[in-house]
Amino acid sequence: MNKKPIFRLASAVAVAITAAMAVPAQATDLSDVFRVVERVNKQATSSQGKIDGLVEETRQLFNEYKTVLKEVDGLKVYNGQLERQVLSQEKEMGELSSAIDKVTVIERQITPLMLRMIDGLEQFVGLDLPFLIDEREQRVNRLREIMDRADVAVSEKFSQVLRAYQIENTYGRTLEAYSGSIEVNGTERTVDILKVGRISLMYQAGDGSETGMYNSGTKAWEVLDDSYTGPVRTGIRMARKQVSQDLLTVPVIAPGA
Repeated sequence: MNKKPIFRLASAVAVAITAAMAVPAQATDLSDVFRVVERVNKQATSSQGKIDGLVEETRQLFNEYKTVLKEVDGLKVYNGQLERQVLSQEKEMGELSSAIDKVTVIERQITPLMLRMIDGLEQFVGLDLPFLIDEREQRVNRLREIMDRADVAVSEKFSQVLRAYQIENTYGRTLEAYSGSIEVNGTERTVDILKVGRISLMYQAGDGSETGMYNSGTKAWEVLDDSYTGPVRTGIRMARKQVSQDLLTVPVIAPGA
């Protein structure tokens, strides 16, 4: 650790002695030699400090250079990744453009299909048992209104049409009871109506004094005998979750030839 300062001091002494030897012998004494050595030593110390500063500055610049090289390498990797992403996005854009063209063709084909489906649904409701008739007809009318709206996407229109078909399909598996108006023997009456899937559609007066069913053959409501009063009343209560589910006797029109 002390070798460098000794070396510098020895060099300074040598320089000082050389300088002293250059002075006439009579003008030279020991104090002059030490003054020369001290001055040279100060100059050497100052020069060494400048050298040390330059070395430290060089070291810092080198470290910064290495850091910049690492950043450049990282940017090269990042740019390579971005280039691959851009190529992938351009490929996806091409595929999307092709898909959009196909969607346009499909839209032109699916709109007539939806209109035919709505017509078929309307016809089906008209030929089916007349339960919840107002609700079902309103659903068909809403579908026609949606088809005329430009602010509704084709996908949403198709979804609504499919939903209407699903609801109609569900009616065939449900037990429902509701209050409604029907015409029995030419008289308008408000009664409780019981629907058992699409198997049977019955009614019962609020006081239980009359029970009947819809005859799909004659397209009219007919009065039943008293043997159905209890089963229909039980079915209405079952549909309204007032009693637990159980077997139920209902009148069914047998298919004809």
